[in-house]
Amino acid sequence: MPLSVELIPDHDEGGFTARVPDIPAYGEGATPDEAIADLQQALRGYIETFGLDDAQARISTPAIQQVDWSLAELVDA
Repeated sequence: MPLSVELIPDHDEGGFTARVPDIPAYGEGATPDEAIADLQQALRGYIETFGLDDAQARISTPAIQQVDWSLAELVDA
């Protein structure tokens, strides 16, 4: 099953944080690829500590829908 990885840019210091939203494990790196590679190590550590069943039970598949909104339009509404 593919995982969704969230990449969060650090606007103050540069670099990125990567995370799988449902598992409390994080990766950091100067580039998105480095952050994802670091996240892989963090996920391995999580699975070693809590088990694969725990990690898989945490994963949810969110319903994602694109909407055609402008944040500025929401302020004017």
